[in-house]
Amino acid sequence: MRYEVNGSILPSVDVWLEPGESVYTESGGMAWMKGDVRMDTNTRGGLLKGLGRTLAGESLFMTTYACQSGTGMVTFTPESPGRIMVFDLQAGQSLICQKDAFMVAQEGVQIEIHFRRRLGAGLFGGEGFILQRVTGPGVVFLEIAGDVREYALEPGEMMRVDPGHIALYEPTVDYDITTVKGVTNILFGGEGLFLATLKGPGRVWLQSMPISNLAAKLKQYLPTKG
Repeated sequence: MRYEVNGSILPSVDVWLEPGESVYTESGGMAWMKGDVRMDTNTRGGLLKGLGRTLAGESLFMTTYACQSGTGMVTFTPESPGRIMVFDLQAGQSLICQKDAFMVAQEGVQIEIHFRRRLGAGLFGGEGFILQRVTGPGVVFLEIAGDVREYALEPGEMMRVDPGHIALYEPTVDYDITTVKGVTNILFGGEGLFLATLKGPGRVWLQSMPISNLAAKLKQYLPTKG
C-alpha cells in the first residue's frame, strides 16, 4: 500500500491499493475512488465492539475497501480543517487519541475505546472518560482539527495544557488534571478551573484549534431565533 497526503488546511489522502490489499474507515469516510475496489460495510468485530466505537466518537458500522484487480485508489477527507497524521505502528504499539480522531487504517490496526482511570481526568479532561486507542501493526491515518505540534517528554518532565488541546499521546505518558491556582487566574485567566498535566516519558501531540473552540467561534455568527 502507498499513500499521499495532499493539501494543507483542508487536506485529503489518496491511498493506492494492489490486489489483496485493503483499508477500513468509519461509515461515510470515503470521498472518491477509482479502479476495481469492493466496499464491504459491517460492525467489524460484532455489535458490542461497534457500540464501543460509538462511545469513542466513531460510527457503529465500518466500511472496508479492498482492491480486486489492477491498482485501485481511494481518497479520504477529514471532517474539519486541520491535519492528517500518519503513523506506521508496529505490532502491539499503541496511541491514545482524542474522540473521533480515527480516519482510516490498514486491516491489522485495531481501534477500541480507552477509559481514563482517574476520576478528575475523566470529569474535567475536556474529552470525558472515553478516548480512542489504536494499536498496530499497520498504517493508521488520524484527523486532528487545527495544526499539530509534537513534544518528546523526558522521564519526569511535565507540561501543563488546556485539556482541549491534547490531540494524542503515547501510553507511557501519565495524564492527570490539576486545578488552576489563584482566584484572579480562575476568574479572569480564561482557562477555567483545570489544566491537564502530561508527564513523561513519551511523545505528545497538541492541537492549535480544538473543534469545540472552532464551533464556539462560528456560533457567534449563526443567526438565532428572535
